[in-house]
Amino acid sequence: MTTSRRTFVKNVSLTTAGIALLSNAEARERKATDKVKLAFIGVGLRGQNHLNNALERQDVEVVAICDVDDRMLDSSFELIKKSGKAMPKVFKGDNRAYKKLLEIKGLDGVIIATPWEWHNIMILDAIAAGIKYVGTEVIAGITLEDHWNLVHAAEQNNAHVMMLENVCYRRDVMAVLNMVRQNVFGELMHLQGGYQHDLRGVKFNNGITAYNSGVEFGEKGFSEARWRTNHSVHRNGDLYPTHGIGPIAMMTDINRGNRFVSLCSFATKSRGLHNYIVEKGGASHPNAKVEFKLGDIVTTNIRCANGETILLQHDTNLPRPYSLGFRVQGTHGLWMDVNKSIYVEGMSAKNDAWEDAKPWLDKYDHPLWKRWSKSTEGAGHGGMDFFVLHAFVEAIKRQQPTPLDVYDAAAWSAITPLSEKSIEMGNQTVDFPDFTSGQWMNRKNDWAQNDEF
Repeated sequence: MTTSRRTFVKNVSLTTAGIALLSNAEARERKATDKVKLAFIGVGLRGQNHLNNALERQDVEVVAICDVDDRMLDSSFELIKKSGKAMPKVFKGDNRAYKKLLEIKGLDGVIIATPWEWHNIMILDAIAAGIKYVGTEVIAGITLEDHWNLVHAAEQNNAHVMMLENVCYRRDVMAVLNMVRQNVFGELMHLQGGYQHDLRGVKFNNGITAYNSGVEFGEKGFSEARWRTNHSVHRNGDLYPTHGIGPIAMMTDINRGNRFVSLCSFATKSRGLHNYIVEKGGASHPNAKVEFKLGDIVTTNIRCANGETILLQHDTNLPRPYSLGFRVQGTHGLWMDVNKSIYVEGMSAKNDAWEDAKPWLDKYDHPLWKRWSKSTEGAGHGGMDFFVLHAFVEAIKRQQPTPLDVYDAAAWSAITPLSEKSIEMGNQTVDFPDFTSGQWMNRKNDWAQNDEF
């Protein structure tokens, strides 16, 4: 290591330590018996899932909820009544009603589950209001500038921003993480993941006809169809990269000894959404004239500083069974999500032949799942939603950084605008920004190292 680099790393270390000390010094004193006071901005279908999980916790007090949709507020009221908890303050009306919620004194944290285009500005407003813990549904921003603004605001205000990416906590994924850390696959070389399942019924729905049968979106759409489908009209890139990249990032120590260096993306032509409209609504339906910019399958390749390659795919507009398409491959073997199989050279029952992954996953079941499996029942997404909220709440209670931090949120979510840029430039490779400003070289990956948060 050169002298200049030694000095740089030393300075980075001191800066990181300074941030941690400032954060602890500014933290509000908490007693062990204090309940975590949470507010929810957005209580649609996804927000209600988080709300319900929070209501089941004895260490959480839901003090406020906010939404612009009375139907979703009514559904939330039913959840609160059923829980037996006190009714929180309610904020509604226009799109800026959440700003009044942020004025509540003594809030420990805010959870944001609104349309994508609102996440970034709401996070920034929460931080500006003095809230130190912000949990947000994916994604963290629309533009690259959004992500830099997020990082700078968190650093300058000593705030903790956790993107609520739940697939990091999927049971088989965490077992594979355990295997990676025990060197079962050897040195990692190549990893794959994605967002691959048929969402046409989500992107088109009028809330009146049976689910998966409507072809309305925008103002006539129901739930996610009111806003999500418009992104497919105007954008072409990997619009939802975090389910695939989150677990992979943790296995490859991204932002903690490794980082994304460059990215290159390709998109197919767009046919799936148009064909769905014609099939369900007829060729004369007004939406049959809509031109969708989003390619049906978007493929993104990422190069890492430590030499690994990553392949991501976004595939939601064509008929296909669900799969996130994980593949974790090293010098000794690999795990494949699609065929639920493993092969480890010298350890598998047969040479050069797949074997069922389940016995391996059971053997390497992660300590977090062994400890908390009963608590995950009914939490949503196979129990993953318990972990993501639990991690957020425990960080607040202990006044510690969230296990998934603002650098993770920025790096994972920024894949979207970078992929759009690559495709727009004729599939050129683009540089990946270092949101940690060099801290990645000195940070350690202690995420989910045991059964504690």
